Amino acid sequence: MSRAMDTEFSIRLATAADAPVISLHRARMFQDMGELPGPTFETFRARAEVALAAMLERGEYVGWLASPADHPDEVAGGAGAQLRRVLPHPARTPEGEVTIAEGRHAIVLNVYTEPAWRRRGLAEQLMGCCLAWARQERLDRLVLHASSDGRRLYERLGFVATNEMRFPSSLRG
Repeated sequence: MSRAMDTEFSIRLATAADAPVISLHRARMFQDMGELPGPTFETFRARAEVALAAMLERGEYVGWLASPADHPDEVAGGAGAQLRRVLPHPARTPEGEVTIAEGRHAIVLNVYTEPAWRRRGLAEQLMGCCLAWARQERLDRLVLHASSDGRRLYERLGFVATNEMRFPSSLRG
């Protein structure tokens, strides 16, 4: 099906009732990146759905879902942010002044556009909602882990690479 390039989207806040579609997007996102093999897809999606529903109910996860204006029941894409508290820490203003951040952070998650709707600026619109929300909430920090496909968008929006490192081994025992 051909879609017009100038499609208008309606973007709304996600609710706990949207956990099934958000978890499906999350699983497809990891599948597209080659991180989620077929046999584990449904188990992962189901676990994500349970966690997302609870986090949406508690306000720990804030999400946005986009639908084409002429198909309001179709979800074309989504994005979300998970709030997390950390200890107060030093931070620098854009002018280089050192201040004390209160430790209000969020991580951007689940930025996903259905294949039929890609390359129409939808992820950028969703990220615009996320950035506006982060500013309104006066967060100290907003981070994300970019896929290779998403990196250019995030850099264009002002995100920069940092010095984060990850411990690759299991910490479970």
